[in-house]
Amino acid sequence: MAPRILVIAASADFRRLLRLHLETAWPDVEIAERDGGRDGPLAAEFTAAAFDVVLLDAEAGSNSDFDALREYTSRPQFPPVIFLVPELNAEVMRRAVQAGAEHFFARDRLDHRQFSGAIGEAARQRKRLRAVFKSQPEAARMYRFGDVTIKGERFIRVIQAGKLCTVFLAESERAGDLVVLKVFHEVPDVKEGSLSFDRFLQEYEVVSKVEHPNVVRIHDLGIADDHAYIAMEYFPHGDLRERLKRPMDPPQALGYLRQMACALEAIHAVGVLHRDLKPGNVMLRRDGSIALIDFGLAKQLELEADITATGEIFGTPYYMSPEQGHGHGCDERSDIYSLGALFFELCTGEKPFLGRTPMEVIYKHAQESVPMLPPDSGHLQPLVERMLAKAPAKRFQSATALIGAIDSLGSPAASP
Repeated sequence: MAPRILVIAASADFRRLLRLHLETAWPDVEIAERDGGRDGPLAAEFTAAAFDVVLLDAEAGSNSDFDALREYTSRPQFPPVIFLVPELNAEVMRRAVQAGAEHFFARDRLDHRQFSGAIGEAARQRKRLRAVFKSQPEAARMYRFGDVTIKGERFIRVIQAGKLCTVFLAESERAGDLVVLKVFHEVPDVKEGSLSFDRFLQEYEVVSKVEHPNVVRIHDLGIADDHAYIAMEYFPHGDLRERLKRPMDPPQALGYLRQMACALEAIHAVGVLHRDLKPGNVMLRRDGSIALIDFGLAKQLELEADITATGEIFGTPYYMSPEQGHGHGCDERSDIYSLGALFFELCTGEKPFLGRTPMEVIYKHAQESVPMLPPDSGHLQPLVERMLAKAPAKRFQSATALIGAIDSLGSPAASP
């Protein structure tokens, strides 16, 4: 079986060279690449459990490179590390051995036979040790999430316990990365057809159809011990709520708005409404991009059975369109309204409508005039007025139309 290898190198050219060596030796090799400069160090919880070997490039050969090597190899069950340095001499080799390198090579003078041989040897050793570990009783505990065992997902910690599911941080051996793991509380066989279970499965069905940089990535869905679970992208930088504590300048706010509109465009294209746009569902990535998450309230447009048929209000009143707040039918224009409320808050640091009760906020969305942006954002007022129009017919009729209007204002900032 070909090895699974994690390559950590800042230089794209050097990553391509390493890939060439690896694919020549093993045509079916699995390679995950990480830009060590842009992406920063591996998260402290990450043990690279999915990989047989890690190739760590020390392009500068600095003390920080040796510190990173030492820190990684000290993590429990971290795979063998092959260290690539600018030049080999007695001092470099001594320090590399002390820091835990399995092998080391001069990065600019790689001998293919020796290099691939070292990787193959390290991978075989890794597989043997992994087999021994998984046969031990304590290994099973690593895959326990409450009362549920999920093979291939390693427990790290509980993020949040809710009524419908518990959310964990896990390390996925399938994805080769940290993931957010939602484990559903209800047992499908016992509560077959239950609303909450159907909505949970719908969340995966919705998002799995969309491959877009501004929509959360779904890694896996399954049933374990009769409990459904879903593994999705982890966002260590959190959500938009912290960023909203201070207003953004207009180019930054437009940049966020455009990314969210692009996400809606992709979602709407497959017949899906989000229906719960709010700051907590807008996640931040290291590179400044955003992704929409949490489609537990989303639905297929073609479904005849609307989950609001009981009269229950789903969503967050501060960002809810007038028609959604009053239990009327919703379409893509309802999501555009919610996006307008979010955009107003991006520009001002304040929600467009406040009230002492949810119903008072819902009333204001339907009846009060659209509030004014501050002077430095005044040129964006027509955009806000159009998104927050009371009547859906007066709003942008699609996310594509909204994107066109944003682009007509000039190129917004892509990141904060």
